[in-house]
Amino acid sequence: MVSSHSPSPFSSAVPRPAALSAAVATALAAGLLAGAPAVAGPAERTERAAAVSIHDIQGSTRISPLAGQPVAGVPGIVTGVRGYGSARGFWIQERVPDADPATSEGVFVFTGSTTPSVKAGDEVTVSGTVTEYIPGGTSSGNQSLTQITRPTVTVVSSGNALPEPVTVSARTVPDAYAPQGDPAAGGSVNGLPLNPGAYALDYYESLEGTSVRIGTSRVVGASDPYSELWVTVKPYENRTPRGGALYGSYTSQNSGRLKIQSLVPLAEQPFPTANVGDVLTGTTEGVLDFNQFGGYTLAARALGEVRDRGLKREQARPHRSGELAVATYNVENLDPTDPQTKFDSLAKAVVENLASPDIVALEEIQDNNGKKNDGVVAADETVRKFTDAIVAAGGPAYEWRSISPENNKDGGEPGGNIRQVFLFNPERVSFTDRAGGDATTPTDVTSTRRGGAALTLSPGRVDPANPAWESSRKPLAAEFSFRGETVFVIANHFGSKGGDEGLTAHRQPPNRSSEVKRLQQAQSVNAFVKKILKADRRADVLVVGDINDFEFSATTQALTDGGALYPAVKSLPRKDRYSYVFQGNSQVLDQILTSPSIRNFSYDSVHINAEFSDQNSDHDPQLLRFRP
Repeated sequence: MVSSHSPSPFSSAVPRPAALSAAVATALAAGLLAGAPAVAGPAERTERAAAVSIHDIQGSTRISPLAGQPVAGVPGIVTGVRGYGSARGFWIQERVPDADPATSEGVFVFTGSTTPSVKAGDEVTVSGTVTEYIPGGTSSGNQSLTQITRPTVTVVSSGNALPEPVTVSARTVPDAYAPQGDPAAGGSVNGLPLNPGAYALDYYESLEGTSVRIGTSRVVGASDPYSELWVTVKPYENRTPRGGALYGSYTSQNSGRLKIQSLVPLAEQPFPTANVGDVLTGTTEGVLDFNQFGGYTLAARALGEVRDRGLKREQARPHRSGELAVATYNVENLDPTDPQTKFDSLAKAVVENLASPDIVALEEIQDNNGKKNDGVVAADETVRKFTDAIVAAGGPAYEWRSISPENNKDGGEPGGNIRQVFLFNPERVSFTDRAGGDATTPTDVTSTRRGGAALTLSPGRVDPANPAWESSRKPLAAEFSFRGETVFVIANHFGSKGGDEGLTAHRQPPNRSSEVKRLQQAQSVNAFVKKILKADRRADVLVVGDINDFEFSATTQALTDGGALYPAVKSLPRKDRYSYVFQGNSQVLDQILTSPSIRNFSYDSVHINAEFSDQNSDHDPQLLRFRP
């Protein structure tokens, strides 16, 4: 779910929606290149260059009406300077805005790897070429950032007062998130006139490059290693009990969310540490940017202070006599090269926060040398180091079962060979071993003489030859016995959301292409569960793991088809249904689903990671307890 934060190269071209103006269409047809536009030769370029204002460049749609054209002598006040990284430059803004709320009064001047020599408060004129840069490239589906490239800059005066920032608040940001994209343009909103009074994305776009401010705001996405955090300017919008912003449907995007970064180098001003529910107090002021990782971003020249609201990691109650406790935990690419502190922290979470479950399904256990891509697939050293850490933390001496994948056939980090692993406490539960399981041999279901169900292989992989599992983790099924009762557990790690367009994409609604594979994977698992239930309709079956999809998704609907399973997360109060925080949205990715015989259970999404800046994993573990 988390992408690399390395700077992205310029994209090759801006897509051409059908509804664009003739000027824009002409520029695109001429071969507009983001960051390196195809324009006429020097003589013609000089002839065509015109003195224009910033709002003329920005226009009233997402694409500049002057895209691909040279401009000369664009006046403005420098409002912010980015003097680090590979995308250096500065923002300029009109002294006096026009009367059209759809046209932004600010624009980014791109200087590439050259550090700008201007400073905030300089009055300048800029000549150059107007381009549309798509962060992440056209395949990302992102909107574009209007900018002036190949600039020639003249400083007219210095020490000028900055334009008064626009206040972004609950009152100014519309509740509706985005307009419906134009079907004639493939669902793109690029050519639609901006309506900043009706849609949040239009409102933010109308302020692209403009100096803005926010007041005291709640943190909804913890600060991360890339020196960014997320706040909401809407105090009551889908608030979770712990201070987050719940993503409860495809239409509850939480329009008040805004990413905060700093324009000040970290050496001069360390970025604040914040957890979900903390408060960024006072005034945070800067320029509204648009980037690849989250879209609209307040690039702050002045940051408020973080007030710690004391968020605590949750602790599950001890399980009661007769309860079987089953957990699932994505431990985020764990391998022996990780520091011992990571093993110790994860182990402590199993013992103290999860109360030492009887069965723990782990996702993202890597092989014995992690990302080293040398053909090693065994993970016994990884698991031994983890189980030893659990014992050292005061937990049980877990035994474990797993099946190693074929080298580099299950996706994830190349060379890492992630897989699911079952830990179980032999003092409480026994594992039913049926030999023969390997990376390519499927387990199946048979009927017992007593009218029950049994796996032919335990542990065994479910339907591994199905194309749905190509370059993805295959489900791992196992049979356990607890107090004489058989329990089937299927551990999963469905395909990631990589390739999906973000909420701020130019296509609205965004394209969620990754759902296709997860839907097929869910159908595969559902069919296997139905095999078990056909052999024994009263069988206790748990489908657990990182499903990588929401409780309201088509993936979850496919898992539950025919009443075979129930998503236990739906037993929680709606505002506590989350296991992951992405771009300030608290959402469900990890799940435990139950067969019909498991009617009475206790479920907990144990919030110990996703809301915190100090994380042992980016996922919260899930815990279910029931009496077989």
